[in-house]
Amino acid sequence: MKALIKEYLTGCLTIPNLLSVIRIALIPVFAVLFNNGDYLWAVIVLAISGLTDFFDGKIARKFNQISALGKLLDPIADKLSQMTIAVMFYLTFSGSSDETVKTFSWIFLVFIIKEAVMVVGGAIMIAFGLKPVAAELPGKLATFAFYTIMCIVMAFGPDIGILREALFTLPATVMLILVGISVILTVIAFLSYMPGVFRQVKEKKNSK
Repeated sequence: MKALIKEYLTGCLTIPNLLSVIRIALIPVFAVLFNNGDYLWAVIVLAISGLTDFFDGKIARKFNQISALGKLLDPIADKLSQMTIAVMFYLTFSGSSDETVKTFSWIFLVFIIKEAVMVVGGAIMIAFGLKPVAAELPGKLATFAFYTIMCIVMAFGPDIGILREALFTLPATVMLILVGISVILTVIAFLSYMPGVFRQVKEKKNSK
């Protein structure tokens, strides 16, 4: 455990890690703005958060500032961001005037549960001296789909779409189908982490 902590602290003072910390700090700012109905500012904050996510990886690779802590902070920031977005959407749509949206608002709970399990599971793995499994293609695809679809919802979705009055409102059924696709990809991504987790547990057990 001490060796693992030492590994995370080695070379941790980098610009990419600072950007990840900023991204985590922006999460409650987004939540407050969204909760207050300031959807445009919430989108702006989310866009800034996305830029920090983009640049921290670019800087880390270009200037060789990749660190063990960075590999941990980046997915934590992603998961906390996705959980917060899902929570705010669930709270908003569960009180929607559109009965279809209100009835199926529970679908956002899937994202919350999945990310909560990933965060808690990752913490448990670290506590037992294991490393959280890095995202593979299914995880990256699910993350891309999540942010793309949620951006569409925030732009054109019922109740919250910042462009719905100027352009059009996304039909509730279409929105739920898109979110459903994201849910399916999220579940597949979650299952794709399991072999790596079981492999580490087996290796640690055999090493003893």
